[in-house]
Amino acid sequence: MTKKLPIFIVLLLVALFTGCSSYQPLLADRPIRFDQNRRELTRAYLQDRYGIRQEGVGIQPEMIVLHWTAIPTVEASFDAFYPSELPDSRGDITSAGALNVSAHYLVDRDGTILQLMPDTVMARHVIGLNHCAIGIENVGGTPETPLTKAQLQANEWLVRRLAAKYPIRYLIGHYEYTRFEGHPLWLEQDSGYRTEKTDPGVGFMKKIRNSVRDLGLEPAPEKTAP
Repeated sequence: MTKKLPIFIVLLLVALFTGCSSYQPLLADRPIRFDQNRRELTRAYLQDRYGIRQEGVGIQPEMIVLHWTAIPTVEASFDAFYPSELPDSRGDITSAGALNVSAHYLVDRDGTILQLMPDTVMARHVIGLNHCAIGIENVGGTPETPLTKAQLQANEWLVRRLAAKYPIRYLIGHYEYTRFEGHPLWLEQDSGYRTEKTDPGVGFMKKIRNSVRDLGLEPAPEKTAP
C-alpha cells in the first residue's frame, strides 16, 4: 500500500514547484486623457526638450523606470495623471512645458495594475529619458503608505512582461536618472532642468533587481569624475 504524504508536505511541494510562475496580477486598462491637446503638448515636449521632431508621439522603449506617487490612494494618483496639462501646483516643472506628468502603468497597493497609456507613447515621468522609457508608478511611498509586497510582486511581473516584449536594456529607480547625464540616451537640452528624487526607494529597487537578475537588465551607469 502506498503511504500518502501529509497534506502540509504536499502544499509545500506545490509551492516549491510552481513558485512565482503561477502569479498573475489583475491588469486592467484605465486610460488617462490623451486628447489632441495632449498630443500637441507631447510633440512639443519631444522637440523642445530633446530636439526630436516627428509627426507622432511614439517612443522605442529601452528602459523601465520605477516610481512612487507619494499619494496615498489609487484614485487620487489617477486623478493627478489624468489631465492633459500640468496643474498650477507644479510650478517646479512648468518651465519645461505645460504637458502633464504621467506614466504607462499605475500599481495599486494591493498589486492591481492599471495601464494608463500605450507602452510606445511618450509619457512625462523622467527628465532626459522620456523618449525611451516606460514608466511604472506605485501608489504610496509615504511613511504612512509604504510600498507593499503586493506591489513588489506586481512590479516584478510587469518588468518581466515588458522585457519579453521590448528590447529593454536598463531597469532604474527614478532617483537614479541623473546618472545618465553624458550617456547617448540622455537628450535633455537644458543643463539647469533637474529635480531631486528618492522614489521608489533604494530598498525597493534592491529587491526588484534581485528578483529579476536572471533578465540581465543593467542599472544606471556609474558617474565618472569630470
